Amino acid sequence: MAKYLITGGSGFIGTHVVQALIAANNDVLNLDSFSPKNPAHIAFWKNVDIRDRSALINAITSFQPQYVIHLAARTDLNGETLSDYSTNSDGVTNLLDALDQVADLQRVIFASSMYVCKPGYSPKSDSDYLPHTVYGESKVLTEKIIKARNPAYTWLIIRPTSIWGPYFGEPYNLFFKIVLSRKYFHLGAKACKKTYGFVTNAVFQITTLVDAPSDAVNSKVFYIGDYEPYDITQWADEIADIANIKIRTVPFFLFRSAAIFGDILKAIGIKFPMTSFRLRNMTTDNIHDLRPIQLLAPVLPVRRVDGSKETIEWLNKEEKGISA
Repeated sequence: MAKYLITGGSGFIGTHVVQALIAANNDVLNLDSFSPKNPAHIAFWKNVDIRDRSALINAITSFQPQYVIHLAARTDLNGETLSDYSTNSDGVTNLLDALDQVADLQRVIFASSMYVCKPGYSPKSDSDYLPHTVYGESKVLTEKIIKARNPAYTWLIIRPTSIWGPYFGEPYNLFFKIVLSRKYFHLGAKACKKTYGFVTNAVFQITTLVDAPSDAVNSKVFYIGDYEPYDITQWADEIADIANIKIRTVPFFLFRSAAIFGDILKAIGIKFPMTSFRLRNMTTDNIHDLRPIQLLAPVLPVRRVDGSKETIEWLNKEEKGISA
């Protein structure tokens, strides 16, 4: 039985990581300022905000983990300044200080984000950054703090791509909800390809990185996601077929008009499902180099179509108020 500390284990990916570790009979502690999404995980949760330096150090030094998976972060795009994302920068600083006081620490995985670079940009190295949001800037700062500290234990950084599946929230659940509510239309000839990842596959990659030889992962950066880029048109049709829905194609200029209208509404504080920012994301290829993780985890456990079916089943239960 290994001792695992998860920060942010009440979140989307964290919920699945906690479940996988519990199922493998590990000793698990989840530190999060929010209660678990899965009620069965309450017994493994301690209410700690990683910005609370004293509480974080006390919790970690009392538990003395062997392995740490740091997922706690503010991940929305609504912040306006770096200080709005203090969970990401101050939180990782506090965590690094706390981990210096752990006697038998074997490995730490720090979660960053693909948004350290804007969509469509392929970084030339692990230190090549080009964020396009304040959230992305906060994750760049997070990575720089970790790299500057360069702890003596084995550590690595993961950059989750667009991860999806049961327990996910906005914005990734919107794609499913729009398709299933028959409000999705193909964007004429503007379809694109992106790196997405089903959450069970992402957790498999994370646990593989925990077990990989130290010299294969130490101080390295890994994007995680499914290995074949998704053609968004094909994926939407796949989801629609599962739900017996037919998707129509709409000329791109109508989407562009809706995006401009959405920009106007956003400027006066009214939410609208389409904006120019979202339209650019929807029509820009965003494919990441997953070869480093693929060398360590060559075969992923879940096919996309099976992940889509599982996700639709979960969404249906959520809509009916049935506990997953």
